Amino acid sequence: MKKKKLNLKDLNPNSEKEHSHDDGHNHGSKPNNFKAYIPAIVSFIMLIVGIALDYFDVAFFKDWIRIIWYSIAYLPVGFPVVKEGWESIKKGDVFTEFFLMSIATIGAFIIGEYPEGVAVMLFYAVGELFQNAAVNRAKSNIKALLDVRPNEALVYRNNDYISVSPETVEIGEKVQVRVGEKIPLDGILLSKKGSFNTAALTGESKPDTIAKGEKVFAGSINMDGVIEIETTKEFKDSSIARILDMVQNATARKSKTELFIRKFARVYTPIVVFLAIAVTFLPYFFVDDYVFRDWLYRALIFLVISCPCALVISIPLGYFGGLGAASKNGILFKGASFLDAMTKINTLVMDKTGTVTKGVFKIKEVKAIGWEESDFMKYLMAMEEQSTHPIAKAIMEYKEDGEDFEAKDVSEIAGKGLKGIVNGKTILVGNKALMLANNIDVPTETDSIVESIVLVAIDNKFAGYVVIADELKEDAKETITALHKVGIKNIMMLSGDKDSITQQVARELGIENAKGGLLPEDKLNEVEILKQNLNNKIAFIGDGINDAPVLAASDVGIAMGGLGSDVAIETADVIIQTDQPSKVVRAIKIGRSTRKIVWQNIGLAFGVKVIVLILGAGGLATMWEAVFADVGVALLAILNAVRLQKMQWK
Repeated sequence: MKKKKLNLKDLNPNSEKEHSHDDGHNHGSKPNNFKAYIPAIVSFIMLIVGIALDYFDVAFFKDWIRIIWYSIAYLPVGFPVVKEGWESIKKGDVFTEFFLMSIATIGAFIIGEYPEGVAVMLFYAVGELFQNAAVNRAKSNIKALLDVRPNEALVYRNNDYISVSPETVEIGEKVQVRVGEKIPLDGILLSKKGSFNTAALTGESKPDTIAKGEKVFAGSINMDGVIEIETTKEFKDSSIARILDMVQNATARKSKTELFIRKFARVYTPIVVFLAIAVTFLPYFFVDDYVFRDWLYRALIFLVISCPCALVISIPLGYFGGLGAASKNGILFKGASFLDAMTKINTLVMDKTGTVTKGVFKIKEVKAIGWEESDFMKYLMAMEEQSTHPIAKAIMEYKEDGEDFEAKDVSEIAGKGLKGIVNGKTILVGNKALMLANNIDVPTETDSIVESIVLVAIDNKFAGYVVIADELKEDAKETITALHKVGIKNIMMLSGDKDSITQQVARELGIENAKGGLLPEDKLNEVEILKQNLNNKIAFIGDGINDAPVLAASDVGIAMGGLGSDVAIETADVIIQTDQPSKVVRAIKIGRSTRKIVWQNIGLAFGVKVIVLILGAGGLATMWEAVFADVGVALLAILNAVRLQKMQWK
């Protein structure tokens, strides 16, 4: 099938083309649309009524009335399949399961077994409804990604700022951005300084503070005061536009898994058809009392028995059971094929912030020098109360009550920190550059700390420091251990956070391969390098907008559904609704159990089919055997699939 670039419509659950197979059969109808169930319901009611009328031998239910009744029951579920078979034939693909079911059920009508003809198509229709529900369970469009794009730009033209579309802004124009607004285009900062939330690009919650002349990127959110920038790129070349484009191209490169039955039917169907022809005509050369009508009748029974209904339904039912089991465990698969894909994963790539860490800054360590910790923190909290920075918020969550400590004359020193007076003492709070600028000696031990560190000086003497870090999720470490146990040996961490922090988190978790300071295109490049080895089957776990391109490019994209961005959730193939990384291990186990049961169903259906087909060819099988070979095996497959709901995964 020719690959095409992703269109937003392609991911819309209402799109008629969604999840259609190469043979053109459509699985895209919405499962919660009652109209999709009407054909099966009508056929089922008419079939039950017809069987009841047959059983009680009702006088009027004879001959043409009976034929018309069952024909009407057949049409809602049978006509779409016959139509698909005809369309496939016109395309040159004759031997599909649609063709086989069509001639088998029409054959059932020819030999007078009308209920069987309807039942075969009804079971197939029910199987399709199960498959639709599995495929479309949580699929929705990717238009949420467009919400990231700035809607307007305030451009300085004709001595005034006017609102225009970002697409119309040219390189070199001056743009004003107010507090809380998104940067519309890439550029350089003209204002003295600025603080930006870059989560849309890096996925990291810590804002970046930059000075005049430094680069700013489209999609970042201005956190502090009105600023001005000078554009350096057109919108189509901006950071957000590139992310959109990468999602489109990466999704286009993702191949769709073709379910086993599609391949098997291409072999099974022509064999069955030619065997039926052989059953009809070959006995002419070997049987003395050959009667064409008798052998045609036997061949038609052979075709009814050989109808792959149980095969067709057992597969989606198995996957549906797996999807249900996953949902009960807080894991959402966006289609049956991703259950299969999870069983093949041997390389796991993960983001850091929000994936294995909580994405919330907390105090990791308080080191007071020459002060009681409680008094030291009261001075620090009095200063940080004046700030809205996420690190300041983390410090303000400290357990001490500092109401009797009040900061005055607080001033911000750009890029360094804060200076003020607390209870008559001069307080400096910030980084090492602030301390050195005020001739305050800083212990060398602070140089080895890779997390965010807040240094404090009281009355021009170093008083201590506070280490702020993003906490690991409770199950993060056990997840890595469990992944190794299930055979995932190659684990890699890619993060937009600085490399030193990324490496430390990787060491704590036991991950040998980690890289930090990466933009979305860098993450995508790393995954593309891994994909050059065709033996690598890659799953990526992320939660941010910046992870969307990599989620789309991976064999399986896994998103954290609680704290994750809408874009990551829409782009991913698997959603962890509880944000627990350990659920990834559970998803792998559920995928493997599902695949095992699917193959058990295939073996059961195929094994019974072969036995009854042989009996049918010898004239030893009746329609009752055909019913068991078709309906009975399908029911056994249902019961086997239900077992997935009862299994426990740890």
